[in-house]
Amino acid sequence: MGELRFNDLDRTDAFAAVEPTLPDLGRLLDAARIESCDVDAGGGLKYNYAAKPVTSDTLTSLLDLGREQQIVEKFRALAGGAIMNTGERRRVLHHLLRGELAGRVEENGADLGAFYREQRARFGEFAENVRSGRLRGSTGKPFTTVVQIGIGGSDLGPRALHLALEHGRFSAAPSADVRLAVRFIANVDPDDAAAVLGSIDLESTLFILVSKSGTTQETLTNHAFVVEAMKSSRIAGLRPSSHVVAVTSRLSPLAQSDEFLDAFFIDDYIGGRYSATSAVGGVALSCAFGPAVFDEMLAGAHAADRAALETPIERNAAALDALIGVYERSILGFSATAVLPYSQALLRFPAHLQQLDMESNGKRVNRFGAEIHYPTGPVVFGEPGTNGQHSFYQLLHQGTDIVPLQFVGFRASQIGRDVSPDGWTGTQKLNANLAAQIVAFAKGSTDADPNKSFPGNRPSSLLYGERLTPRSLGALLAHFENKIMFQGFCWNINSFDQEGVQLGKRLAGTILDGTADDEALIRYARMLGVVK
Repeated sequence: MGELRFNDLDRTDAFAAVEPTLPDLGRLLDAARIESCDVDAGGGLKYNYAAKPVTSDTLTSLLDLGREQQIVEKFRALAGGAIMNTGERRRVLHHLLRGELAGRVEENGADLGAFYREQRARFGEFAENVRSGRLRGSTGKPFTTVVQIGIGGSDLGPRALHLALEHGRFSAAPSADVRLAVRFIANVDPDDAAAVLGSIDLESTLFILVSKSGTTQETLTNHAFVVEAMKSSRIAGLRPSSHVVAVTSRLSPLAQSDEFLDAFFIDDYIGGRYSATSAVGGVALSCAFGPAVFDEMLAGAHAADRAALETPIERNAAALDALIGVYERSILGFSATAVLPYSQALLRFPAHLQQLDMESNGKRVNRFGAEIHYPTGPVVFGEPGTNGQHSFYQLLHQGTDIVPLQFVGFRASQIGRDVSPDGWTGTQKLNANLAAQIVAFAKGSTDADPNKSFPGNRPSSLLYGERLTPRSLGALLAHFENKIMFQGFCWNINSFDQEGVQLGKRLAGTILDGTADDEALIRYARMLGVVK
């Protein structure tokens, strides 16, 4: 591997060569183009960019940009353990949770991949003990419910993945038919915790407290709420310490606490929003569905990771998705993107991608701290189809702003059964709508009544596969993680820290510890009943 160069986007030769033109998608989009713009994304997924605003000349310039910014080489260096989180001087190793991509990664002679595999084996064995009933609550009841207590990356990714798998049947393992219910407590608003606690049996519930630092204010407050509820329940023999496990770092205050049944570890090289394939997501998902299902999800993510190392870049789905997104954001100036899964199981996947994308690439300085002079990460939002069609698609079709779209679809339903009262199944109707929306956004429609005219030229891509399974779900997750990483390399920003979440937390801390000295801050706190 040659020397890596880190240049701002507008300092590259390729950036200057990209023409900021929006082609006529209505003329461009035909069967031949759709066939030629299909790329393997790994894990059973394909990426199709036929309805994206790129001509062959534009694509050539974007491929030049990817090569000039060395995006695949930088990924290979990251996977090999290079320090890519410049803000915190840390490695970025969430890919290693799924398998080696660039050989063994060591620190002080220790194999970091082996550490991650050890933790995976530990919580896999723990989950099997829970699922089999060998491990029970303090009053002797088997665990039937798991409640994860965490916020941000300790909630959004695991919650999205759990919902995506909740109603499927994927494993042939003996314990495949065992299903533990999973709930989540995230908001420090006590109404969140109270709603969950009001719907569960404390004696048969296992709580998973997730905080890498062991100091997350909201999470520790919710843990205290849960412990108090258990103590005040007056259930004979109910011991909170026998119902709570921790997911944290080995050096956190939670690591050796006797308040927990067990503890599973991650390290500083696993960023919160990239942690769903670690113990942060793995404990709950393994308890819910079995370790074999979680392992299959990791295998899908690893397949997509390997696909993201593919060269030439025109065969690399995540890199193509990233480069086209950079073109739409930084050259065409589109400020938002919508993620639109035509799969009800992916209900919360757009919410996870909001954090993943906006916390990673919502940056205004480069990786060295110098201000940059071009747009970076877009606003991300979304909702499953066809629900979204009856909500915000009006603006997408006929609004004054163009919003690039990212569709996700599957040929078959997850449950494998359907009804066809009029000769067409629900899945066929769902996917007919998906196909129609791609073409409608691209080609539009004219009408003598301007109110019924659709301008078209609204770009979209499609990630699709046969069926949403643990493997394809893992690949879907990794595709977006890798796309966002590649875009950060193009923009020359650090996609792996999140200083933007810290200022408000620090100011809230000054209110709570009595050191606030900002007049406006104190006034708002008084208005809201925080202080007198």
